[in-house]
Amino acid sequence: MKVLIMGATGMVGQGVLRECLKDAEIQKVVVIGRQPVTVTNPKLKEYILPDVTQIQGLGDELRNVEACFFTLGVSSVGMSEADYRHLTYDLTLNFARHLGDFTKNLTFIYVSGESTDSTEKGRVMWARIKGKTENDLMKVGFRAAYMFRPGYIHPMNGETSKVTLYRFLIGFAKAIYPIVRSLFPQMVTTTENMGRAMINVARNGFDKKVLSTPDINQAAGAR
Repeated sequence: MKVLIMGATGMVGQGVLRECLKDAEIQKVVVIGRQPVTVTNPKLKEYILPDVTQIQGLGDELRNVEACFFTLGVSSVGMSEADYRHLTYDLTLNFARHLGDFTKNLTFIYVSGESTDSTEKGRVMWARIKGKTENDLMKVGFRAAYMFRPGYIHPMNGETSKVTLYRFLIGFAKAIYPIVRSLFPQMVTTTENMGRAMINVARNGFDKKVLSTPDINQAAGAR
């Protein structure tokens, strides 16, 4: 299987990339981003683009991709609705539609978030925009499209967030994570589970198009 990862330098993307490189059935991993990843591997091919939606020159590379894992995202904290919409909805849909110009015969998996608003009408700005992003990704026409809505994601192998607030919160959460995982195992997932779930869903499908944290853990085969 050949997969494409968007956002591989973020915390979730780092975990997804790690699991893809470990998977014996994935022969090639294509990464598109603005900054290079910090790992090397014979099956990793990386493209650094100032505008990650401008992929027209990568047509030969993209036509036989079987799965796209879109983990690119930004925090809405301190952002206007217009700016957040541009960096969340516009960027994601522009990329997906350009990718669809080369091939729709792939599984597209988008990392959204818990409490995303599918109605697009709620009061929470980020949830509405994420909801519209999910809804319109479903209409691009890929072979399959799945929306992942994790809650808390625990980094397992040194993955780090680019967002200062998240780094602070994760630093605090590490101290209580074993207790939370023991008491409420279905409320949390991990970067490992995110990666394994994406690979398994791309390979085998899933009975839901929108996956919550328990679904992600189930798809990952987590106990």
